[in-house]
Amino acid sequence: MEASTEYPRVKRGNGYAIGRLEDLGEGPGFRKVRKGLEVTAFGVNAVVMPPGIAGPFHAHDIQEELYFVHRGTIEIEFGDGSSERLDPGSFARVNADTMRRLRNVGPEDAVFICVGGKGGYVGRDGRAPEGDPGPRVRRNEPSGERG
Repeated sequence: MEASTEYPRVKRGNGYAIGRLEDLGEGPGFRKVRKGLEVTAFGVNAVVMPPGIAGPFHAHDIQEELYFVHRGTIEIEFGDGSSERLDPGSFARVNADTMRRLRNVGPEDAVFICVGGKGGYVGRDGRAPEGDPGPRVRRNEPSGERG
């Protein structure tokens, strides 16, 4: 695997790139996931937001967004005056033309992912290599509960 010059800690292989949040920048603000990992099918950024900080109200012309809170507590406020609290593990989907603002309402840095795109779901287009019987999924069981 080789590393890029702008993001030297991002590992690249034949058809993939792997990086950590820290590989894409330092301190608060946007981490350019799309640029750092060369994502071409949709927009994606990670945001590190200090306590008490709010982003600007904004909307988009065509891009629907999905937010995922990894760490911390975010409040998302909408143009109609409503707001929702997003704790770690929470998702929020917002239409392109819906005004929104995100604010860190917790005591620590919040880390969230924002994915944006347009054009819709492409369907289930996964495929296995020829001769492979397909995915084998196992349910995780607590120790000692084997059947």
